[in-house]
Amino acid sequence: QVQLVESGGGLVQPGGSLRLSCVSSGFKVDEYTITWFRQPPGREREAVSCISASDYTPQSTNYAASAKGRFTISRDSTRNTVYLQINNLRPEDSATYYCATDYTIATTKCLDRGRYFEVWGQGTTVTVSS
Repeated sequence: QVQLVESGGGLVQPGGSLRLSCVSSGFKVDEYTITWFRQPPGREREAVSCISASDYTPQSTNYAASAKGRFTISRDSTRNTVYLQINNLRPEDSATYYCATDYTIATTKCLDRGRYFEVWGQGTTVTVSS
């Protein structure tokens, strides 16, 4: 069964950091591009970052404007996990974070609005509040 499972969310104070994890099963996490999304309460879901498949040359990452500078996406193939490190958290980062794959290998289109993603995780919630 193909599945993605996120974890690592929680309540954090402004200025703090979190590392979210996305573990795949049914496929290797380095076979396809993995994209992180977030959906704040009452708002639309947006793609924030993605990482290409390990066989894609050159390996690449992509970030939405809202994520540049504070978000870092990475992958540990030995753990079949993609991470999203978020530093200097702000209240506006509060959202449910999801990982997904569209079974592509590049990062050129992962942030496109309306793009179809076949596999989604259940999400992990991040709340930034003092």
